[in-house]
Amino acid sequence: MQKLLVPFQRYHYRMMTTLSQTKELFRRAEAVCFDVDSTVIREEGIDELAKFCGVGDAVTEMTRKAMGGSVTFKTALTERLSIIRCSREQVNKLITDHPPQLTPGIRELVDHLHQRNVKVFLISGGFRCIVEHVATQLNIPLHHVFANRLKFYFNGEYAGFDESQPTAESGGKGKVISMLKEQYGFKTVVMIGDGATDLEACPPASAFIGFGGNIVRPQVKERCSWYVTSFGELLKELEKI
Repeated sequence: MQKLLVPFQRYHYRMMTTLSQTKELFRRAEAVCFDVDSTVIREEGIDELAKFCGVGDAVTEMTRKAMGGSVTFKTALTERLSIIRCSREQVNKLITDHPPQLTPGIRELVDHLHQRNVKVFLISGGFRCIVEHVATQLNIPLHHVFANRLKFYFNGEYAGFDESQPTAESGGKGKVISMLKEQYGFKTVVMIGDGATDLEACPPASAFIGFGGNIVRPQVKERCSWYVTSFGELLKELEKI
């Protein structure tokens, strides 16, 4: 619990931006980073994979704990994957049979950002194979995708996940944003997402916008100055420019 509360406190007391400041930062952002599960797409990818592999209930409860900040992200990810133990074939079949459902309005918002030459990134604690599918639908370059990599043995059986990826840990999304700022020289980066791991990415993100269009997480809603329940609200703000 303590590990996730510290960034919350730092954000809440030292870095809280007002609603008008957050809106202004969003309007002039050079880069916008989106969480994927329950933000860009309607579902939690790991929960869908668990359901597909027949262990849905156990994993959904662990996802809720991870998003609520009551266990560290890496612990929750390791435990959930040890239950699922999906094969490469199962992952591919999930994407084919049950492709991720885009949240209404995300396509229009990303298109609008691209038209304004704003760089768009997907930063996810989910799995790269699923997130790349989403990125392709939104015309986001694959080198703008940061997510966890599943590992498989030669026979396609589950072999773990790449623990060296920054997104595999609590605080990982912030590490990615710091890296992007350094690599591209961005001054203004906005993070948008539904969960605890998104909120804790600000700082280093210049501003955080909470998204509750698919699920409302009260501990996130309470701690951000701008909380939206549709991407239309963000699009409307950009159209003011």
